[in-house]
Amino acid sequence: MFWALGSIYGATAVAFGAFGAHGLKKRAGMDAQKLASWNTAAHYQLVHSGMILLTAAAAPKNKVAAGLFAAGITCFSGSIYLLTLDPQRFRALGPVTPIGGLFLIGGWVALAVGSRGRILPKAS
Repeated sequence: MFWALGSIYGATAVAFGAFGAHGLKKRAGMDAQKLASWNTAAHYQLVHSGMILLTAAAAPKNKVAAGLFAAGITCFSGSIYLLTLDPQRFRALGPVTPIGGLFLIGGWVALAVGSRGRILPKAS
């Protein structure tokens, strides 16, 4: 499940990044700060999509880390996308962004704790 989710999040990160670079620039009222926020969301989504894939491959039993990365992408990047597109309509999502950031941090911590000191997988 996490492999598919990481792949979908990765593909949509590229699509959202392209939309930000091309489509949003043409929207009236889209200032440089909003474009920068959109790009940050796409960047974090892409990086953490890769982490979901890496976790699914290298630490498949660490569902906590993969789940936290997925929740973090949804909350962090998702809220930024919506706030960039329509800040008045989605203003209630403002507090969701830092919660998503905490989920992303939690995913990294879960990887560290789940490794139990291992840096590389044991050779078979």
